[in-house]
Amino acid sequence: MKDLLKKLSETYGPSGREEKIRKVIAGEIKDFVDEVFTDPLGNLYAVKKGKSTKIMVAAHMDEIGIIVTYIDKDGFLRFSNVGGVSPQILLGQRVTFGNGVVGSIGVEKLDDIKKLTLDKLYIDIGAKNKEEAEKLVKIGDIATYDREAAVMGTRVIGKAMDNRAGCAVVIEALRRLRETENEIYAVFTTQEEVGLRGSRTSSYRINPDLGLAVDVTLVGDTPEPPALNVALGKGAAIKVKDASVICHPKIKAMLSELAAKHKIPVQMEVLTAGGTDAGAIHLTREGVPSGVISIPCRYVHTPVEMVDLDDMENSVKLLTAFLSTSVKMQEAFPCALV
Repeated sequence: MKDLLKKLSETYGPSGREEKIRKVIAGEIKDFVDEVFTDPLGNLYAVKKGKSTKIMVAAHMDEIGIIVTYIDKDGFLRFSNVGGVSPQILLGQRVTFGNGVVGSIGVEKLDDIKKLTLDKLYIDIGAKNKEEAEKLVKIGDIATYDREAAVMGTRVIGKAMDNRAGCAVVIEALRRLRETENEIYAVFTTQEEVGLRGSRTSSYRINPDLGLAVDVTLVGDTPEPPALNVALGKGAAIKVKDASVICHPKIKAMLSELAAKHKIPVQMEVLTAGGTDAGAIHLTREGVPSGVISIPCRYVHTPVEMVDLDDMENSVKLLTAFLSTSVKMQEAFPCALV
């Protein structure tokens, strides 16, 4: 799985510009599912047909980025954020555009680094003037971190682990999943980083019985960390709550019971900020019972995000077990007058 993760991590694919990463993922899954298609927003669907419960599993394939807003007379590019980008993290980084143009992030004269904001930064693509810059980059072009993934034992360090790690887990689960009564819709969603947009439209289209997101989550295992229960290398995380969703208690219980049955190490996750595609899925139409399998990740929204391959393997096992489990909807999630 490390080679797959490295390939996905290094592929360009910011929110709203997911064409390249979508093509890579489609090539990885086409031989293991019954149907592959896209929709007008760019979501990628992989379907394993069945006659029982319709399960949607979502992993967003977009990554954070920066978008060009202005080119000055000397050829320097001003920009805004696409998703959660920190100016302190950006400073001194190398970025790349979809056409392969590379630039470095510079800063205006600043007496107090605490006052650093995005409007004090610029991208230098080596152009001598505005005319030369405009031959390489246009207003509205989006750049991402330019970074190769590094494998250090069981740890992988690189950009866009949020959420290429989740994509890799879903791809591997589809490869391993054999016969199941369920009808599986694996959706690699667009524009999660700017408001869960792809999962909102795709879940409306599918109208699933159950929903599950696979995404990374924050950890509490670094020096002077936030008070979080999740740590790298201690297993997949089963989400209880984040800012976008309170996971359905029966989905949480199903995941916990499957982990115990198959002896899969797991951690319980309560995240005080942030969200996942489950935040949109569970609000679809009349409501969809939803949950989340989370992959612990250090340094989220930086070019050096770190995940553990053992955690990813345990996430694959848990996801595969969940997708293989027969669920009698009316018994498990009854709808009745009270």
